[in-house]
Amino acid sequence: MSKMFDIKQIVSVTMILFAIIDILGTIPIIIDMRKKAGHIESEKASLTVLVLMIIFLFVGDELLAIIGLDIASFAIAGSLVIFFIAMEMILGITFFKEDDIPQSVSIVPLAFPLIAGAGTMTTLLSLKSQYATPNIVVGIVLNTIIVYIVLKNTYRLEKLFGKTGLIVLRKAFGVILLAIAIKLFRSNTGL
Repeated sequence: MSKMFDIKQIVSVTMILFAIIDILGTIPIIIDMRKKAGHIESEKASLTVLVLMIIFLFVGDELLAIIGLDIASFAIAGSLVIFFIAMEMILGITFFKEDDIPQSVSIVPLAFPLIAGAGTMTTLLSLKSQYATPNIVVGIVLNTIIVYIVLKNTYRLEKLFGKTGLIVLRKAFGVILLAIAIKLFRSNTGL
C-alpha cells in the first residue's frame, strides 16, 4: 500500500475495473436488454453500480471476517474468477449463465450482476490488498462515469465500433484480465 491519491495507482485501478466491468464488451447484451425491456434507465443503473461497489469496498472485509476468510484467500479466489471471465472473453465461451431478462432491467440484471457482479466485487477486495482505498474509490467513480456514458450512448458506440470492433475489444480486454488474474494469484500465493 502506498500513498493516497497516487496517479499511477488510480490509473491502474481504473484500468483493472474497466477491464473487469467490460462495459464495452457488454454493449451487445445491453442493446439486447433494451430491445426486450423497451428502456434502460442509465442514471438508476449507474447510481446502483456506484453504491454497490463502494459499499462492498468498505464492508467486504467485515463480511469476510464473519465467515472467517482473509483478504489473501479471497484475492486468490478472485483471481480464479477473473481468470474464467478472461477465458470467456478470449475464447468466446460461456461459463457464467445469466437468468431470463425481466421487464425492468436497469438494476437486475444490468447493474447487478452484469456490471457490478461477482467478478467486480471480488476484484475490489483483491485490489484492497495492493492499492490505497482512496485510489480505489477514485477508480470506482471514474468507471461509474464511463458506465453512464456508455449506457447513454450504446447505439452510437455500436455503430462506431461495428460488430468486429466490439469482438476485438472484448478479446483485448480478455488478455489484459488474464494477466491481471495471474498477477493477483502470484502476489497472494507468493509464487
